[in-house]
Amino acid sequence: MKRRDVIKGLTLLPLAGGVVGSAQAAMAAPAVAEGAGLAGTASASALLGPEVYRALGVEPVINCRGTFTIIGASTLVPEAKEAMYNAQSNYVQLDELAMGVGKKLAELSGAEWGVVSCGCAGGIKISTIAAVTGGNPEKLVRVPDLTGFEKNEVIIPRHSRNTYDHAVRNVGVKVVTVETQEELEAAMNSRTAMIYMMPTTPGDTGPLSVIAISKAAKAKGVPVFVDAAAEALTLKPNVHLADGATVVAYSGGKAIRGPQSAGLLLGDKKFLMATWQSSAPHHGAGRDNKVGKEEQIGMLAAVEAWTKRNHAQEEIAWTGYLETISKRVSAIAGITTKIRQPEGLDNRTPNLNISWDPSTFNATGQDIATYLSTTTPRIALSAGGGGRGAAGAANLTSISVAAFMMQPGDDKIVAERIFAALSMKRPPVPEMKAPAADIKGRWEVTVEYFRETSKHTFFIEQQDSNWLKGSHKSTFTTNELEGTIEGNEVKFRSASKLLADNVPFTFSGTLTGDSMSGNIHHGEYLTSKFTAKKYIQPSSRQKIVVPTGPPLSS
Repeated sequence: MKRRDVIKGLTLLPLAGGVVGSAQAAMAAPAVAEGAGLAGTASASALLGPEVYRALGVEPVINCRGTFTIIGASTLVPEAKEAMYNAQSNYVQLDELAMGVGKKLAELSGAEWGVVSCGCAGGIKISTIAAVTGGNPEKLVRVPDLTGFEKNEVIIPRHSRNTYDHAVRNVGVKVVTVETQEELEAAMNSRTAMIYMMPTTPGDTGPLSVIAISKAAKAKGVPVFVDAAAEALTLKPNVHLADGATVVAYSGGKAIRGPQSAGLLLGDKKFLMATWQSSAPHHGAGRDNKVGKEEQIGMLAAVEAWTKRNHAQEEIAWTGYLETISKRVSAIAGITTKIRQPEGLDNRTPNLNISWDPSTFNATGQDIATYLSTTTPRIALSAGGGGRGAAGAANLTSISVAAFMMQPGDDKIVAERIFAALSMKRPPVPEMKAPAADIKGRWEVTVEYFRETSKHTFFIEQQDSNWLKGSHKSTFTTNELEGTIEGNEVKFRSASKLLADNVPFTFSGTLTGDSMSGNIHHGEYLTSKFTAKKYIQPSSRQKIVVPTGPPLSS
């Protein structure tokens, strides 16, 4: 799974992967409710113990989904834990520390230099600052006002545009999007500060590959930045640096299992010295991207541990977790399982796919994923497959278990939880209630955000019994709208889609006459509320007079 594919999941619920399925009501009530956990009974000292999250009323999650930041990404390797504990006991001058860490990272990686950044996104930002300033502090303190800067453009291939390139745009540069190798080469000029891109297959020489882009960029003196955030780390040589990239960036808290708030930058020393200058503790636009002494040392320790980890044995252990789960759930008639071994470097993990006919089990993959994420012990996994329908391969639904963030013993818990969820007897999904009204037409919508009220419009153009289609005019865009009405309960879905961003709108509300109201779920952007009033077109019934000559006044 590529990082840009993972981004699609950001429009969905962080744990279950989507909205609550209709079979949810047939399952046990969620155990994770307001006030759940030990908040009412735990003493302050619980914050010092293993129940730290439950002491705050927050139920931990078994991670069978992946290194998503929103669920804590990864766990620290023991070496990083110990190193960070030791680092916090003393003071140190941070520039001196960065030089020592940079040299050691170079020794471990085979790269010319290394920098620990504030997450991978922070690394993208301070590298972009370095690209436009060249290490000149007079320029640094002016960012993001790039007036008078010789270099103020960053080229990004269209296939690499994603939500994370906000870190590039935050610097104030003009982003130039290209679709072909020829367009990229024509776009490079004296204003080009950097090329930002996602990884391509190591060794690939095709158009817009790291090799092809780096070769063309080197001829014009343009640095190439590769965002390999979720990849497994490669050292001596790093595959992307070997393919010609100037700098490659990794998330510290994903596969490397260092501090989640840290990132790793490897590559050209002069470029990375300007990058370090662009970050905290140095003042300027990167001052907010602080990396503490503990993160510096923890990240270094995690990289050192990476060089000693038995990665092949780890993947065997991960596959063993999935085999335990597969064996347990395969005992249920009608369940099919398949373990897929990893390919490539991105989000490298074996995955277990568990599939079934939703019409036989009266539950979709989304129903099961939602149930497991909202009852204890909580399990985060992915859902896939089609919806309910007649039996047949085309209608299979599924859940997917990713192994590489699971902890020893999690496999047995997950196996029993999935077995129980799929063994539950559920009534057939009831027929949809007849719609309470025909709601075609224009609706004036008021959206209440945390500190702003915004005016939107629904244009419901089609109503085929329960099914609705139309458009949704939001603050800046007009989006396709689809939805349902069951009785007086309405649900709509749309998304404000931009080249590198997607703001989802999932409306759920109640119809009362010519009004409706309810809630909006925005995926990773939390929630808001809405009210809507049907627009009644005034009719004056006045005849229209067509002018017969030129106007005699204006």
